Amino acid sequence: MPMPMPMRGPRVPWWQREGVISRVLAVAGVGVTLVGVLMLLVLAAQAGFFGPVARVIAGAAFSVVLVGIGWRVFGRPGGRVGGIAMVATGIAGLYLDAVAVTGYYRWVPVGVGLAVALVVALVGVGIAVRWQSQPLAVGVVVGAAILSPALTTELLLLGFLVVLQSAGVPVQLRRDWPVLHVVRTLPVVLAVLGMAALSGLEGAISGEQAHQRQGLLVAAIAGAVVGLVGALLAVRRRPGDITASITIALTALPVLATATLFDRVVSASVTAVLAAVLLGLAATTLIPRRPTEGSAPVRPARHTALVAGLTGAVALLQTCTMATGGHPRLLPTTLFAVALAFLAVAAASRTRVAAGLGLAFALLGGLVMLAIATPETLALQRLAVAGLDVATAVAAVVGLGVAAMVAWTVPRLPRCDDPALVTGVWIAVSIAGLYYVLVAAVSLGVSSGGADGFIIGHSLATIVWMVVATGSLFYGLRRLASSPAVAKVCLVSGLLVAAAALAKLFLFDLATLSGLVRVIAFLAVGILLLLTGTRYARAFAEVAPSRQGS
Repeated sequence: MPMPMPMRGPRVPWWQREGVISRVLAVAGVGVTLVGVLMLLVLAAQAGFFGPVARVIAGAAFSVVLVGIGWRVFGRPGGRVGGIAMVATGIAGLYLDAVAVTGYYRWVPVGVGLAVALVVALVGVGIAVRWQSQPLAVGVVVGAAILSPALTTELLLLGFLVVLQSAGVPVQLRRDWPVLHVVRTLPVVLAVLGMAALSGLEGAISGEQAHQRQGLLVAAIAGAVVGLVGALLAVRRRPGDITASITIALTALPVLATATLFDRVVSASVTAVLAAVLLGLAATTLIPRRPTEGSAPVRPARHTALVAGLTGAVALLQTCTMATGGHPRLLPTTLFAVALAFLAVAAASRTRVAAGLGLAFALLGGLVMLAIATPETLALQRLAVAGLDVATAVAAVVGLGVAAMVAWTVPRLPRCDDPALVTGVWIAVSIAGLYYVLVAAVSLGVSSGGADGFIIGHSLATIVWMVVATGSLFYGLRRLASSPAVAKVCLVSGLLVAAAALAKLFLFDLATLSGLVRVIAFLAVGILLLLTGTRYARAFAEVAPSRQGS
């Protein structure tokens, strides 16, 4: 007999569940009390109430009393929620007091104010660690971060937000508190991004605005350093802390955004340093582990290296864009060079992430090249003369190197030796190679300055296409008996390139080329076709008896 289903008790309404109402009331009390402290520090001054010194002292005294009461309440039965709420309110109030005397009243130097704020924040998170309460640490950070802009909206605000971010680093070394990771990082990230957006919308830049942008960059770099160091320390203690790795990318965003506010040299330098640091961190996972390293993980976790590598690649892309901003035709060459570097690392280390980054940069370089050397530009002489030069020729040659590197690297990656995948890669590489040969030939032709440079370039491209097709077919026929899989790839690619050469010869060259140039193109392609056809027939004739004998 089937077992009877256990009877479920009546569902308890949410407002009757243990701890729900107390937590809601505690959160509301924290918010209302902190707003009251803020009104005491600021709004009372606008209303003409008792003097600034009395307001600051009253705010500090009130916050200290809240901390003391919360400390006592926490140790009593049922007093955990109330104690945490009171202490969080008191610590956040003291932090706002430090912000007020530094940024609003300007009574103390900035360094002293930031130091006092750091001590207050460390006390708050220290109590949270002692009580093992993530909500307490989160309450301190959130309360101080949300209400600090009401006391100072200048660059000093970013300093206090960086202090809050820094105060959470020691906590992350002892506790796995992902929410604290996020709330201590987001305020400074959002503040810098917002200020950078407003600064970017401004027109003419004055001396004060230039100073503000420099301060934004310093704050962004400080936040990135704190985020990176904190994440590395946390992951070293807990290799599975993915939230810590994500904060690396979050804190890098303000640096990338703020760098765009400066000229090309400064912007490219900042993003290049960021890319070098992050990619260097990611590259440490490629270093072979030594037996003497012991059991403690010296290298970052794989997810940390992955986040650092992807973020560093974005920074490197921005560096390429900024560095070539005045010379857009140099951008494809730069992107292709980066792609070659990533693909070389992937080939040496057999790392698919590096290969993926290399393919991404290769694709971006190809798209930029396609935007510069469009099919219409390659087909019309006047557009080719105006839009192509030696820079596009160099980019096309480097692109050919990237295509060859892709064909070499992909089959050597783990789990990427599937014949269908290899064939697809070779076909894609062949198509890209045809395009780059055409761009290089036409660019060199029009750059020579001769009247027939455009025509000679197209003729040379057709002949090179057919030479490459012949070489691929000959190599495939030589490997027909020993390596049928390699032969298949080479033969398919060679036939496709030969078909493309013939199509171009009859559809474009016949109508565009003239005189001796057209004759040379047809003779060269025809002779290569005859040689290829003869070798093709002989190769299969030699293979047939061996197959029959076997």
